[in-house]
Formats: sequence, structure tokens, C-alpha cells
Amino acid sequence: MPDFALIFAGFFVGLVVGLTGVGGGSLMTPILIFFFGVKPYLAVGTDLLFAAVTKAGGTVSLARQRLVPWRVVGLLSAGSLPAALITLSALRHLGPETEGVQAIMTHTLGIALLLTAAAMFYKAARGKVLPRTLNPDDLDSASRALHWSLPVLFGAVIGTLVTLTSVGAGAIGVSVLLLLFPLLPLPRIVAADIAYAVPLTLVAGLGHASLGSVDWPLLGTLLVGSLPGIWLGTRLMRHTPERVVRSLLSLLLAYAGTKLISL
Repeated sequence: MPDFALIFAGFFVGLVVGLTGVGGGSLMTPILIFFFGVKPYLAVGTDLLFAAVTKAGGTVSLARQRLVPWRVVGLLSAGSLPAALITLSALRHLGPETEGVQAIMTHTLGIALLLTAAAMFYKAARGKVLPRTLNPDDLDSASRALHWSLPVLFGAVIGTLVTLTSVGAGAIGVSVLLLLFPLLPLPRIVAADIAYAVPLTLVAGLGHASLGSVDWPLLGTLLVGSLPGIWLGTRLMRHTPERVVRSLLSLLLAYAGTKLISL
């Protein structure tokens, strides 16, 4: 497959991540498996580092726009990073390339995609319209959950899921953050979701790299497209027709999830 196809795939996924906070593992891992024939364990490991670099670029853009609620990012990371390390330890013990572990990865990935699709579709179809801006004086109260432990526990669940499948920090993350922080405007929710995924996917991706689960030339080619894609997406975020984009993505992810489960 020519490199330009991989570059375009990276650009497309980066653009979607920047627009919605969704699409890193949810889109890239199935694309690598179905369209480019990459083995599941290599697709997951490569996509994790792809997501780390891509979302780091998006975080820089969002931070410059002063949209990132850093307190939320810190609480989520407090749960997700230890969970990622524990999951990596289990994968190291079992061996990521073994047939049984690849089957677990594939089916868990399929289930995660279906959950992501359901969360996205519900948000698009039934979710309330959130404010797009927030008074700076209200940011402190809006970035506090009902209890500090809730985002930490949620981070731990997502950390495990992301490390195993590279999926979970997108639509599932955004949907739960909307429940935990209902006063935060959507752009800040998306910014938090993108920013906390950076340390998580970096730790998980480097752990997979130590297991030999990363295709480095493939990663470099994807990043050539994704970095300009996510930069453009974060710039267009305030103007995107959110419900249309999320509805289309939910159908795509449901299809991919169903195919993975049936493998």
C-alpha cells in the first residue's frame, strides 16, 4: 500500500480527533487491521504512540487557546497511569503476540468500539446542547466533580481499556466526563479528554514498544498526516456540526466493532 494512503489515514484520524476528541484508537486501530493488514497487537501498540504524539500536538493547540482544565486532567491521570502499568505487566507476563492474547485484544477491541459507538450515538441523538463558553470566574467550580475519587476511578478503568485495546479515551471518555463535569462547556470537555490521553497513551505505548509491539516506520508515516490533521481539527472545533459528525462516526465504529467480534 503506498505511503500516501497511510498519510491520508493519519490526517483523517487526526482531523476527527481534533474536531470531537474521538477517533484515535477507535478509528486508527480498525483501519490498520482491516485496510492495511496489520496484526492486532502491532496495531494496538503502534496506535498508542500514534495517539500520544497526535494528541500532544492537539494539546499544545488547545492549551494556547486556554481550553484545557488541568485539574480534571490531573485527576484522570492519577487513576489511568497506574492502571496502564498494571495492564502492561500482565501483557508482559502473558506475551502480546500469543494467539490467546491476540484473540482477547481483538474481541475486547470490538466490544470497546460498540460501547464507543453507543456512547457517541446517545450523545448525538439525546444529549443536551452544552454551552460553548464559560465565564472564567466559574471555571473552578465547573472543574470539580461530585467527589474527587470519581474521575480517578474512571481514569483507572479507561487506563486498563486503552492499554489493552488503544480504545476508550475518546467517546466513552467524553460521555463520562459530561456526567462528571456537567457545567464544563464541550470544548473544555474535549480538551480535557485529549490532554489526559497524552500521558496515558505515551506510557502504554512505550510499554508496548518494550514488548516489541510497535511498527516504527508505520508510526512515522501516520504521524506525517496526523499532526497537521489534529492542528486543523482543533482550530475548527468551535464551528463543527457536532451531532452530524458524531452520528456518522458512531455508525462507522459500530460496523468495525461488529466485524472485530466476528473474527
